[in-house]
Amino acid sequence: MRFLGLLTAFLGFHYCLVAQVTVQPVSARYLPLGTYSGKFNDVFGAKANAASLSTLKRGGIGVYGEKRFGVENLNIYALSAALPTTSGTFGISGNYSGFSQSNQSQLTLSYGRKITQGVDVGASFHYHNISQAGIYGSNSAITGSLSMLLHLSEKITAGFNIYNPFRASWSKVTEDERLPARYTFGIGYDASDKFYLTTELEKEESQPLNVNFAMHYQFIPQLFVRGGVATQTSSYFAGLGIQFSDFRFDITSSFHPQLGISPGAVLIYNFGKIKEDSKAAPEQ
Repeated sequence: MRFLGLLTAFLGFHYCLVAQVTVQPVSARYLPLGTYSGKFNDVFGAKANAASLSTLKRGGIGVYGEKRFGVENLNIYALSAALPTTSGTFGISGNYSGFSQSNQSQLTLSYGRKITQGVDVGASFHYHNISQAGIYGSNSAITGSLSMLLHLSEKITAGFNIYNPFRASWSKVTEDERLPARYTFGIGYDASDKFYLTTELEKEESQPLNVNFAMHYQFIPQLFVRGGVATQTSSYFAGLGIQFSDFRFDITSSFHPQLGISPGAVLIYNFGKIKEDSKAAPEQ
């Protein structure tokens, strides 16, 4: 109970500062791990870079749940969906964390399309909401982000994302209390049809540089492992996934050195025909 009280107070403290956007999973980099891959991207890739929507081979919908640090009232839920069309790929995603008395949520609409054989672009609009029982009530903000992917070779993809470049304000605060700007640059290397490596640099306003390292290894078409580390918090994450024809199911876990383990699970359903110009690769 003391642990729960401390974490609840922590969320309330960040609400007062109004500098914290939606709480991210401890294994936040696990979900969009395939963003910079031509073989292992999925519907969660747009969480890191909306341009990655254009590389999806099929439409899909995915859900994620995490029991943050093993505490029931700090559960995190995420949903992402993508629909390829002849005019580009449209995506929608949402996050929810907390409980009825203290929670944060986010809704994102995204779009990605191929400009040339080597360049994809994307954009997103984000709606954030924080709700706190008592005198604080709820508060919201709307902002956007711009993304690009560069296919440097058949095996190497790089990209960047600029989140909230105009530093949007919350609805009930002064101009000095804004959402922080965040800049990310990532690169991925599809070493083979089984092995993929990725690195991402993330710089959020007023925060130290965070470096994410991650890998994906496909033992067989039906079974894979993923894992990595985020240097800013020294948090480690890993997962074991089972791939069926249209479904994928992952069991995940992340470890924070002070706060402990956060177990989670991912379920993805892919639908529609594979793009005709897509190369054969393990479906995600």
